[in-house]
Amino acid sequence: MPTISKKGNNIPPSPIRKLVPFADQAKKKGVEILHLNIGQPDIKSPVESLDAIRNIDLDLLKYEYSQGSYDFRNNLCSYYSGHNIYIKPDDIITTVGASEALSFTMNSICDPGDEVIIPEPFYANYNGFAQASDVKVIPITSKIEDNFSLPSIESFEDKINIKTKAIIICNPCNPTGYVYSKDEIIKIAKLAKKHDLFIVVDEVYREFIYTNLKHFSILEDERFYDHAILIDSTSKRYSLCGARIGFIVSKNSEFIETCLKFALTRLSPPTLALIAANEALNSDKNYIKNVITEYSNRRKVLITELSKLQDIKYSDPMGAFYSIIKLPVKDAEEFAKFLLTDFSVDNESVMVSPASGFYSSKDNGHDEIRIAFVLNSDKLKRAINIINLGLKEFTS
Repeated sequence: MPTISKKGNNIPPSPIRKLVPFADQAKKKGVEILHLNIGQPDIKSPVESLDAIRNIDLDLLKYEYSQGSYDFRNNLCSYYSGHNIYIKPDDIITTVGASEALSFTMNSICDPGDEVIIPEPFYANYNGFAQASDVKVIPITSKIEDNFSLPSIESFEDKINIKTKAIIICNPCNPTGYVYSKDEIIKIAKLAKKHDLFIVVDEVYREFIYTNLKHFSILEDERFYDHAILIDSTSKRYSLCGARIGFIVSKNSEFIETCLKFALTRLSPPTLALIAANEALNSDKNYIKNVITEYSNRRKVLITELSKLQDIKYSDPMGAFYSIIKLPVKDAEEFAKFLLTDFSVDNESVMVSPASGFYSSKDNGHDEIRIAFVLNSDKLKRAINIINLGLKEFTS
């Protein structure tokens, strides 16, 4: 019998999707599942994007350039200029979602055995990307009691050694909803520059901010151009998750040239998806404004409903559309399964993500879940009520 690679066996299953078989079984029994496990917006994509696909008039669906079409990258430059980020099309590599952007990045800056420092909890697939690249994640744990704010700079510096290649952060943060301030970003960037490391910032949720704090991008400060790598995507901003269009942005030309080698090996991003993404950039300027207003309302509903629950703690999301909830149970994954296999209210139940998969430290997150407030307010209220009633029935 041929053997599977250790690397393949060691890649962790996604906590966001690992309970899908249990949800499918519940659906077969006629139970409606309210999905709080995945960051899939239910808001309609821009009509401009959908019309571009519906009305396409092509005789040949050809390969696109490996780095993405020039028109799309040039359009992105205009988008970024509105956020005080001034780049050229050659500073961009278009990828198959932010996932491929992160994979290209890790493979371009790290060799097997190298290390990256990431404040945890973090987007669960960072663990998978690192494992696939033979890179070791060095976690710095943030605390729910501090709303998962940035740990001390000293705690980062203590972990830096000869194998360290980068510090990676997500701003706003998936899964906590924390938004790093300009001061926090600058401190981390200065540390990266001091030790000649890359600073990789996942800014997929840039517009999703619900406080008076203004988002600050790593590429707004030219002092860090040689060290900064920005990861971005159209998926959440324009409800185009299925298009799978992301991008890497950097002023470090050697890094971009290396990423392009990886882009060349997979030939090109999907042409139809690029057309949809390009039209999204040209869509009605009120589109994003209305999306953020809707999510801001959902956040208020979420916090109101969570505040009614006893014996829990939760992160107050400043941005993105996620919250970590600390439950009065020993095993949140078993509770998540219980909701799908043994519990419902009026023939409805809820799917959540066990939060242990959003940590690299093995002992963290086992009593926590992540929820995505991507459902409308009525469904959110019902979902939190189901969780509340489920906790009263569940014996950990």
